[in-house]
This record gives sequence, structure tokens and C-alpha cells, in this order.
Amino acid sequence: MDNIRNAFKHAIAAGKLQIGLWCSLCSNIAADIVSDSGFDWLLLDTEHSPNEIPDLLSQLQAVRGGTATPIVRPAWNDPVLIKRVLDIGAQSVLLPYVQNPEEAKRAVASVRYPPAGIRGVAAASRASRYGRVAGYLKSADAEICTLVQVETRTALDQLESIATVDGVDGVFIGPSDLSASFGHVGNPQHPEMQKALEDAVTRLKAVGKPAGILTGNEEEARRYIDWGYTFVAVGADVGLLARGADTLAKKFKT
Repeated sequence: MDNIRNAFKHAIAAGKLQIGLWCSLCSNIAADIVSDSGFDWLLLDTEHSPNEIPDLLSQLQAVRGGTATPIVRPAWNDPVLIKRVLDIGAQSVLLPYVQNPEEAKRAVASVRYPPAGIRGVAAASRASRYGRVAGYLKSADAEICTLVQVETRTALDQLESIATVDGVDGVFIGPSDLSASFGHVGNPQHPEMQKALEDAVTRLKAVGKPAGILTGNEEEARRYIDWGYTFVAVGADVGLLARGADTLAKKFKT
């Protein structure tokens, strides 16, 4: 059995736009439903969602065979959390709050087996299809996609040095936390923030590194795409459910 090809990793490396959806419902059924919606990627969140390893496992099983590549966001840039996520079969991770090149290097080391990194070796995990993927331990690194989040002014000041760390496949600009860092908490639409977001993708394009972002606003999403963001989450499962339910109830209650 061959290792699974990471379609998302190869697409962003080729500069192909990837449209995604944020998934925070911690539900394998919800993940199953949206996996065939036509999105290129789904973000399974554990940083701001009550998602744990058994939940993630069921979600990864649910989306297998859908249109979208699953990306897991561990709660922190921590080798133990990352190891557990990779062992259950995630090939792409989004690591929060990376502040400098040293932390980016730690992120890369966490997804790679020795001698290139520090990922613990499991002989028969789901990642290797329970030992069925021939030569998995030697081929795994090539299909792991490492995305790091830049979400503070401190990190933004070091954007190029973070982005160009060997093994970083893409940089996600976190608009909410970055806005808070700039003193505009809850307001990524502030003109200063929009300028910073445009400047960030320009700088990342200059060093040849794919940039990602999230927004639930269609106009913003299209603007970010026009600016050159490569992987763009254009909504969230929580928002789709809440807004759809609100709209339906309003039709009959007013």
C-alpha cells in the first residue's frame, strides 16, 4: 500500500488557490456532511474548540474520500500534541502562535522523524494504515504539510524569517489575534489592519511562500484572494448553522 498523497500540500506549492471551511462543531457527522461540499480543505480545530483525539479520529475517518483535505490545528505548537495528531492520520497541521524562526523550526522538527526531526516513531498507527504502507517511516515527511500561524505584531515583524524556515509549507495570517495585537480587538476590518493583511501577503509572495487567512465575509474573502492569499477559509460550520437557523426562525417568528 502506498502512502496517501497530500493534495493540499502539492496544490499550495504550485500556487493553486485552495478554498476552505473552518470546522469547530467537533462532530464526525458535521464533518462528513461538509466533506463533499466541494471545499479543498477543512480545518479541524482544537485550539478554540472542545475537540480531543477520539473526536478528531472520527472526523478524519468521516472526511476520508471527500473533496477536502483535512487540516488539524493542535491547541499549541507542542511536539506531544502534534505527534498524537499525526499518528491518527492527519497529514497537514496548522500550528498557532509561532512567534519567531526558532519556534517555526520546532514546529518542523515536530512533524519529521529522526534524524531530521523529533517525531516519535509508532510502528502501526493509523497514519501508516496500521503498518500496511510500505516504507512509511521513510516517506511520511514528504507528505506532511506544516503551516504556521503569524498572529501578533512581534511575529509579523519577523514574517520573512519565519516563512523561509526549511520545512514551513505555508503561513496563515490570523486576522483576529493580529487585530487584538494591534489594539483593534474584534475589528480586523480596521483600515490599519487591512493594510497590514495586504502587506503580509505581499511580503510572503516576495519570498515564495503561500499565505492563508480566514474570514466569514464574502467581500473580504474575494479581496484577500485578489491580494494573493493562496489558502482561504471562507466560512465556518458554526456560522453556517447559526446563521441558517437564525434566518429560518426569523421567517416564521416575525
